[in-house]
Amino acid sequence: MAVYKRVMLKLSGEALKSGTDLFDFAKISEMAGIIRDMHEVTPEIGIVIGAGNIWRGRQGPSAHMDAVTADQMGMLGTVINCLCVADALRQIGLDAVVMSAVDMNRFCEPFNAMTARSYLAQGRVVLFAAGSGNPFFSTDTAVALRAIEMEVDAILMAKNIDGVYTADPNKDPNATLIRDITYQDALRQNLKVMDAAAFQLCLDNSVPVVRVFGLDDPKNLVKVLQGDPMGTVVHP
Repeated sequence: MAVYKRVMLKLSGEALKSGTDLFDFAKISEMAGIIRDMHEVTPEIGIVIGAGNIWRGRQGPSAHMDAVTADQMGMLGTVINCLCVADALRQIGLDAVVMSAVDMNRFCEPFNAMTARSYLAQGRVVLFAAGSGNPFFSTDTAVALRAIEMEVDAILMAKNIDGVYTADPNKDPNATLIRDITYQDALRQNLKVMDAAAFQLCLDNSVPVVRVFGLDDPKNLVKVLQGDPMGTVVHP
């Protein structure tokens, strides 16, 4: 039995790549299959995908780029990723639609909150592309914003780490997993699982819950929907 009826899933762009390949189509097909399994449990799924496999913003050689231009490139990267995943979903029989915060009608639909809610209620998987449509806001903020607009029951943050820790466990051997924390405490402790703007949006709008858990096993996405308490629960 589903714990949540409507969810917003955040996937990193890195989940689509391997090695030096920007797209690992075997991994993408596997992820599409997992999303189909999720859909059988929870039929209303929205997805936001980062662009980290394509573009990492103003890092390394691009550090001196204009911030607006760099962020626009990142937004376009998310559109490419959403189109790719939507295609993989359609190939296995799911009805998927891409909606973009930046109008590009020949590629995908312009984002409209009421239309997107209707699509979700019909059981269509909606992929939200181009972030919030504005520079200086991350895809974390876009996830929080779209989750609020779609009135979801939960945000699912599938990470390369199995929850929220007191510090970076890759750097601090004394870091411990936090099982339960409020948005306010996460902001006060400056925990980095989501950026501060995203946490503040969740706090101000009482998003019911953010579930943070590892994607080392993609089936964790289904387990969480079935009630597995893995990872960290962040809540008002």
